[in-house]
Parts: sequence; C-alpha cells; structure tokens
Amino acid sequence: MTIQWYPGHMAKAKREMIEKIKQIDVVIELVDARIPESSRNPLVDEIAGQKPRLVILNKSDLADPKQTERWQAYFQKQGFSTIAVNSQTGSGTDKIAMSVSQLTAERRQRLENKGVNPRADRALILGIPNVGKSTLINRLANKRIAKIGDRPGITKTQQWIKIGSTLQLLDTPGILWPKFEDQTVGLRLAATGAIKDEVIDYEEIATYILRFMVQHYPEALINRYGLSENLDTLDIVELYDAIGKKRGCLMSGGYIDYDKTAEIIVREFRSQKLGRVTLEAPNPVPEAQ
Repeated sequence: MTIQWYPGHMAKAKREMIEKIKQIDVVIELVDARIPESSRNPLVDEIAGQKPRLVILNKSDLADPKQTERWQAYFQKQGFSTIAVNSQTGSGTDKIAMSVSQLTAERRQRLENKGVNPRADRALILGIPNVGKSTLINRLANKRIAKIGDRPGITKTQQWIKIGSTLQLLDTPGILWPKFEDQTVGLRLAATGAIKDEVIDYEEIATYILRFMVQHYPEALINRYGLSENLDTLDIVELYDAIGKKRGCLMSGGYIDYDKTAEIIVREFRSQKLGRVTLEAPNPVPEAQ
C-alpha cells in the first residue's frame, strides 16, 4: 500500500507561509519525538530559508528518553536550537520563549543601537498534522485559542497569537508533502497518527510496528501481551495469533480477527501502552570540511 495524504488546503498553506516569511524572526519547527526525522517536512527548509530555527521535540513523554537525547544532540550539531517538551502537561514549554529570545538577540541589539525600541519577537510555528501544535499554542497562550483534536488536519487557516508581551506566534495548518520517497516514512507517520486513519491499512501499520518492536523493544511486547520470550522464533502470523488470542479478537470458529487485532496494536502503540518507543535513530551528521 502506498501511503499519501496531501489535501488542497496544505498546498495553499505552503504558499501563504512563503509569502509571510519576511515578517518572521524565528521559525519554530515542531516534530514528533517518536519520529523526529520522519515528522520533519522537507518543505520547511524551503519555507524557512536562513531564518534562525528552534526544533521542538513534542510528545517526548511517549518517546524513548535515550533516543530523545541523541536526537537533540543531532539537531544541535546541525546548528538548530532544540527543546524536548510535552505540550499536554506543559513540561519543557517554559523554555520556549527564552530560546526564541536568544535566537533574536542580535536583531534586538541592532535596533537598540539605532535607538529603536524592539517589538515582540515574531515566530512562525510549523509542524505536520497531529504533531500537537494547537495544544502547544494553547499551553503557551494559557487559554484555548487554537482548535484541538485527536485527528490530523484540524487547523485550516493562519492566525497571529500573542504570547505574553515578548512573543507573537503565527499558527499555520499542519502540512505534509506531496510524495513520500521512502514508504517507511509513510508507515512511521501513519503509526503515530499523522495521517488520517481513513486512508491507512491498520494491518500494514501494525505489522510494521510489531517487526520494529521485536527488533528493538522485545521486552515491551512480551510484557504487554504476555508472549513467549523467544519472539525471534515467531513469524508475523504467529505473533498476530498470540496477540489476538490474548486480546480476545476471535471470530466464530475460533479464528483470529486480524483486522481487530491490528487496530488494537496501532491504538495501544499510540497511547503508550507498549511503552516509550522511538521508531528511528539519528544518522551521524557529517563533519564540516
């Protein structure tokens, strides 16, 4: 199955962001800490240009903390500021305004040297659908401004949001990109809920999750589903059978309901019932020549 989802409003949002980038001091790129690279839209580099950038790893409470540390070091080596946050609880979000202020210190100093009182920093906040952007904005603003939902594609228009007296955020619709060159990226996005469930195949996504977990987090599967410790000896069908029986996903005749089993696996992965899992590790950043 080829996973793609690029509604028309996303193409429009990209055009509007490029038009407004001259008004922006800092670009805040929000990514999912479970898939920090796969949840980065390659169009962001085109939109952001040379603007200073803050990369925020959201949903860090769902991700493997050791991998989150590795990803932060990776982004810092690329020259980006970075913070790990949980926008649901607010953990780490108090560092955002200060990080933006540090990135705009030069701009403010130039204005002060000219005798001009600096205005509030203007930040463009970007992120793929369902990465938690609206929840983060509401947390920063300390009130419900942006619409929130557990499905992607809630935000459809841009709006300026005042965060205290020193920061203004330009909220934007979550945008994916027209074509995933690597279908593994599509699987990771679907696994974490960035793509509407109506266009995905639960069994394909669950199979990807299971194979990854067997390789990298076998103990989590064993503990959650009471499985044999010899997961390497089970093929994928046997793994589905074992989980389906444990979860009571049976049809008449005692056959396993694979569709229901697959949906349970995906939903339990998303809700952290399989533990704190990161689906990709950072590649080394090439050393500067």
